[in-house]
Amino acid sequence: MTIEIGQQAPEFTLKNQHGEEISLASFRGRPVVVVFYPFAFTGVCTGELCEIRDNLEELNTAGAEIVAVSCDSHFTLRVFAEREGYEFNLLSDHWPHGATASAYGVFNDQVGAAIRGTFVIDAEGVVRWKIENGLPDARSMDDYRAALAAL
Repeated sequence: MTIEIGQQAPEFTLKNQHGEEISLASFRGRPVVVVFYPFAFTGVCTGELCEIRDNLEELNTAGAEIVAVSCDSHFTLRVFAEREGYEFNLLSDHWPHGATASAYGVFNDQVGAAIRGTFVIDAEGVVRWKIENGLPDARSMDDYRAALAAL
């Protein structure tokens, strides 16, 4: 099932890289960019998240909260975040495996990971923009900027 623009975003509560539970509802009142990515420590995923890291101040200035979600354990995500200097939440969709990615329609059950899906969710929890790319296809930071500017 794919989530469409204009729909309420599926709620989730996931552990971040520090083991803290983070819920989508905790961000009500401000926009959220939910970035699904396949695996920590892989080339394209690391490149995409480093681009977010390098532009985080700009994205935060736009009022957006950034969360990145993969099926890796939160233990793996902690090492990944420390190694790469990520100061935004990396959320673990490890167990039940891929449940949140499935709720957003971006879980690839053949590889056991999310495809590259991004959802911009407004302050009321409604999906206002999305993009879904295959496993090898990186997303563009310019698309995120345009989507946030349109809110």
